Amino acid sequence: MTDPYGAGSGQDPQEPGPYDKQQPGGYPQQGGYPQQGGQQGGYGQQGGYGPPAGYEQQGGYPQQGGYGQQGGYPQQAGYGQQGGYGQSMAAPDNYLVWAILSTVLCCLPLGIVSIVKSTQVNSLWAQGQPDQARAASASAKKFAMWAAIVGVIIAVLYIVFFVVVGVTAGNSGSTY
Repeated sequence: MTDPYGAGSGQDPQEPGPYDKQQPGGYPQQGGYPQQGGQQGGYGQQGGYGPPAGYEQQGGYPQQGGYGQQGGYPQQAGYGQQGGYGQSMAAPDNYLVWAILSTVLCCLPLGIVSIVKSTQVNSLWAQGQPDQARAASASAKKFAMWAAIVGVIIAVLYIVFFVVVGVTAGNSGSTY
């Protein structure tokens, strides 16, 4: 049986095999790309990326560093996103469900206004108009609430009306 580490593979026993180069920790030394410019790479050192040996940087453009912000247009917030301090990045609530429920169950005119205002919230936010979107949201909430209040008042008046009519009809009595 031959030694897989190079001792019995026909090589000179004094010459180390490919797995005989050991680093501390027991792992074999890894091969890699040769270092350019005569620099030795290693931990904490940059190696291999400079001018070749014998060439130095000459006059001309100064060395540029990194990928910092380049000149040109200033960076703007993305579509529908607002920046700044004290502003939340989430769109305000549009109260569309409350607007629809108040329209169907309570008061039709105020509910329709609430639906219109609530549909304006998302479009204004997407256009980058956060203040108008918040105002439309507040208006949608206000009209939905007033529609519900008016609907409850009308329901109470309706019940009171029938109670009063029922009581007066029962008291009038027939003399026939």
